Amino acid sequence: MSDSTALGEFLRARREALGPQDVGLPGHGRRRVPGLRREEVALLAGVSPDYYMRLEQGRETSPSPQVVDAIATALRLDDAAHDHLRRLPRAAHARRGFPADHDRVSPALRRLLDSWPDTPAFVLGPALDVLAHNALAAALHSGFQRFDNLARMVFLDPAGRAFHRDRERAARSCVAELRAAYGCDPDSPRIAEVVDTLRAQSPEFAGLWARHEVRGKTQQAKHLTHPEVGALEIQFSAFTVNGVPHQQLVVYRAEPASATAAALAELRTRADRGAFHLHRSGAS
Repeated sequence: MSDSTALGEFLRARREALGPQDVGLPGHGRRRVPGLRREEVALLAGVSPDYYMRLEQGRETSPSPQVVDAIATALRLDDAAHDHLRRLPRAAHARRGFPADHDRVSPALRRLLDSWPDTPAFVLGPALDVLAHNALAAALHSGFQRFDNLARMVFLDPAGRAFHRDRERAARSCVAELRAAYGCDPDSPRIAEVVDTLRAQSPEFAGLWARHEVRGKTQQAKHLTHPEVGALEIQFSAFTVNGVPHQQLVVYRAEPASATAAALAELRTRADRGAFHLHRSGAS
């Protein structure tokens, strides 16, 4: 996965996703290219067409913060995509990347996970690797071949389609989160490995990756189906891990006295009886 034209690819994908009507421009006549023309984005951003063309072609990689903000406004980027656009030029020059120990989970955090026997909880790395989890999180994902990487599980594991009732939203969310992580560290070997594998084996992933959507974890409810306890309505929160800012602690919960709470209690009972062959991820 090359990052040599990451900035240009992002700009082109987001430009092509917009129509003239989306930005208040007249849309009369046939267009030879999808979305907005380069000249239209340049006009909206207040830069010269030649300068904007050089940005998309990778011949200009150091736009000023003012230019970045103007282009973000022209392309109608939301906050997450705007932040991603700000990071791309810095990432191309700074090359700081993630710390070498970003996949190591502290003993204190592992103890915290295990102290929540009634709450599924796990730690994610930048490439959506499951770095650590508690027993109930593993029981919740027991229908998968492995509880190891959320993106692999969504796109390559047969259980992924049945597990996520809103399959399209889950797929887009995974890709958008990987895009955000890639913007922070284009040189990450692990992110490159995950993305290259999924692009080669999943046309669905390849198509979504080409859209350059960027998004962090939302707080929307998850609608899941476990093969043994049925439908689940999961609320969740994601927290940045202090000291390791590229790790996320993800905690699931159910509304008290709900059907989902009863189902999670049943999962815990079965796990305590050894009903599941709980797979601990390689990083755990």
